[in-house]
Amino acid sequence: MNLQLPPGGVLIGLGADIIEIERIRGVMARHGERFIDRILTDEEKAYCATMAHPHKHIAARFAAKEAVSKCFTTGIGTEFGWKSASVYHGSRHEPLIRLDPQGQALLAHVGATHVMLTLSHTENYAMAVAALVRA
Repeated sequence: MNLQLPPGGVLIGLGADIIEIERIRGVMARHGERFIDRILTDEEKAYCATMAHPHKHIAARFAAKEAVSKCFTTGIGTEFGWKSASVYHGSRHEPLIRLDPQGQALLAHVGATHVMLTLSHTENYAMAVAALVRA
């Protein structure tokens, strides 16, 4: 087996987030598609829609976006928006981040070359840890 790990390098930023899945389910019940359209990219919406329990995967993506925004020390707002990062999967189904032009500009500004991400969820919680790395 030939495993290719992301390149190592200098750690530039680190962020983590955990969220109660029930909180996301509640927001979805109250706001429906308006909430989903606000926080997820089309790519993420398509993926989550195929899952038996989409709210768990939406919660994990919510946590991922928060974790990445914490790496940049911006939080979610004008400098880094909900759709500045999109979670997708690599060839081994590992979570990866695709940054929009705003996110790419922040990545360059802080001197990082890529974002590393890990996600996890249980029945009750979803969590993400993200790291900005310069190769």
